[in-house]
Amino acid sequence: MEELARESISLLASTSDKPPLDVGHRLGSMGAVFIMLKSALGAGLLNFPWAFSRAGGVRSAVTVELISLVFLISGLIILGYASSISRQHTYQAVVKKLCGTAIGQLCEICFIFNLFMISVAFLVVVNDQLEKLCNTLYELATALPKSEMPYHFYTDHRFALVLLCFFLIMPMSIPKEITIQKYTSVLGTLAATYLTVSIIIKYFTMPTAPDHRSPLYSSGTGAWGSMFSVIPTICFGFQCHEASIAIYSSMENQRLSHWAFVSVVAMIVCLVIYSLTGVYGYLTFGKTVAPDILMSYSNHDKLMLVARLLFGVSIITIYPIIVLLGRSVIQDPLLSRWRRRGEALMTSVKLSVSLEESVPFSSLYSQDSV
Repeated sequence: MEELARESISLLASTSDKPPLDVGHRLGSMGAVFIMLKSALGAGLLNFPWAFSRAGGVRSAVTVELISLVFLISGLIILGYASSISRQHTYQAVVKKLCGTAIGQLCEICFIFNLFMISVAFLVVVNDQLEKLCNTLYELATALPKSEMPYHFYTDHRFALVLLCFFLIMPMSIPKEITIQKYTSVLGTLAATYLTVSIIIKYFTMPTAPDHRSPLYSSGTGAWGSMFSVIPTICFGFQCHEASIAIYSSMENQRLSHWAFVSVVAMIVCLVIYSLTGVYGYLTFGKTVAPDILMSYSNHDKLMLVARLLFGVSIITIYPIIVLLGRSVIQDPLLSRWRRRGEALMTSVKLSVSLEESVPFSSLYSQDSV
């Protein structure tokens, strides 16, 4: 009985001490950079040409980008430092450790709500691209216009979205280690980069007269109000702070200077990709650019058709990271409750073992017999 009690104590201790995110495998510098890139290169990439148009031109938009980037990089470094001094592996655990239980619980609610809204927004983007893809492919296969298409459930983009969620997004979201996501992050980053390359190619190949293209600097429209109105769009594009602590905790080299280097490299690469997309998308369509840049191109453009497909792949590769972070928020209170129960059980088992060692059962039995 004593041996069984000791095994139960050790098992409960190992379970209660296990962190919510498995960090058994460690990330190198390139893996961390690619996961940060994939966390940032999301649906915001489609909105940057519109943001450049709304800001009043390239110069105003790039200025907003550079100013915002200073605060975004500073936030990443601060989060890494907070994780190092608190020795916690998740965003919400760091807040709870440094700011108290009440603020930590509020952070958990806000964090899970934020991740849920991001997931919904990404599903809307994937749904839009699937609708365009399904309609275009069906038109090419049947040579019928959209208005004359008979309805079949298997040609509906919503049916394709359900299949995508069950057979692709869900299996990719099963792993519990963020280090696994470095492979899909490379694929997702390259797929997002293809969209930027396609927009640049279309700018130089579209049969538009040079005098009809938008000027590099718009005059009279770069007011302060217009510049400030695009800050949320630009900051959302660079947003990868939810995953930053999980990435930092999984790195081999956790020196703060190395984390600052990784953050700067990832954000500069994001800046180049976002700026090229915004500049050439805005210069191609000017003030008529759609909020979703892909909607400004023809449905039958083969280059942009591939771009739609690959951008959907890029969005899908973000979901495992979002699900991993959301799962950690749900696991934290469950693990803390299990830890409290384990500690109470350990205390009771230790007390019973100590009583048995101090007063043997055989002596109690002999006294009762007398």
